[in-house]
Amino acid sequence: MADLTLRHVKKSYGKVDIIKGVSLDIKHGEFVVFVGPSGCGKSTLLRMVAGLEDISSGTIAIGDRVVNDLQPKDRSIAMVFQSYALFPHMTVRENVAFGLMIAGDSKEVQDKKVAEAARMLKLEPLLDRKPSQLSGGQRQRVAIGRAIVRTPEVFLFDEPLSNLDAALRVGTRAEIAKLHREIGATMVYVTHDQVEAMTLADRIVVLDAGHVRQFGAPMELYHNPDNMFVAGFIGSPKMNFIPVEAKSSGKATGVGVAGDNLRGVDVRVDAAKVTKGEKLSLGVRPEHVNIVKDGKGLASGVVQLLERLGNQTFLEVELANGQSITSLMEGDHVLAIGDKVAISFDAGNCHLFDSSGEALPRHQKKNK
Repeated sequence: MADLTLRHVKKSYGKVDIIKGVSLDIKHGEFVVFVGPSGCGKSTLLRMVAGLEDISSGTIAIGDRVVNDLQPKDRSIAMVFQSYALFPHMTVRENVAFGLMIAGDSKEVQDKKVAEAARMLKLEPLLDRKPSQLSGGQRQRVAIGRAIVRTPEVFLFDEPLSNLDAALRVGTRAEIAKLHREIGATMVYVTHDQVEAMTLADRIVVLDAGHVRQFGAPMELYHNPDNMFVAGFIGSPKMNFIPVEAKSSGKATGVGVAGDNLRGVDVRVDAAKVTKGEKLSLGVRPEHVNIVKDGKGLASGVVQLLERLGNQTFLEVELANGQSITSLMEGDHVLAIGDKVAISFDAGNCHLFDSSGEALPRHQKKNK
């Protein structure tokens, strides 16, 4: 296994820049997820690491080797694709062993490695079946097994669960996490699903239009997003953003803000970064938005949407100025569409973003 290092990596197609100077340090044994919306460049970046796409400039190193000019087969990587790409005329055993056979490994070595991969992925009862006799989840496990037996330095996964139904995705996701714990390999995984990213990753790379918007641990991105893009992308349902204006900026540990139909709230950020009258965006996650009696909250509105999920209820409240605020409440509730309600939230759970969308530094309480 090895570190994976990217330095100022760019990719252009003619005059169109797709990857715009990405630098990353991925440590030996880490599980790193590239996440972002469609078209952000995450699959292109992964294919550049694999050698399936040439890079326009910059360097990619696996361990202490710069691999820019190496063919995929010489990079000590194994890739699992969105499509299973299994040979339909071969058994599971033959599909898993195919790369070893091409590499010239002995039959004894092939059998040993296939047996170990089958044990890890619970494929033993399936080894003599053909792909047409397998479910989608089983086929994806065979594709992962084919990668495992090559014992590469880096595993690459390109949206491997996107063809599976919801139940299979959850199960296969758990198997991939268990596999990483068992073999301790360096893994890079691409997905557009932020739930997959949060549950699998040691660290997440959030990409937007070819730029890295933030790189960090899942809960670091959740609690301390660097910008509105990350704040809105990480977390489901997404963070609420409310236009506000700084009403005071003289306090060392807080800024008083208020907005159209939103009464004042004091947010714990560095006041030195804010000017009175400055236009800002207040961010608050749905789970921190409370529904209270009308007249006792920070803003009033009307319930426009209810989604009851048993242990949770999603509400969408339309404020008097037309803005919608999402609230995530525990359990079932007697509220109905059309009810007049008020919202409230703890200022300690709020974020402030400047006019360019960058997060203002949050004031941290000192330990006594």
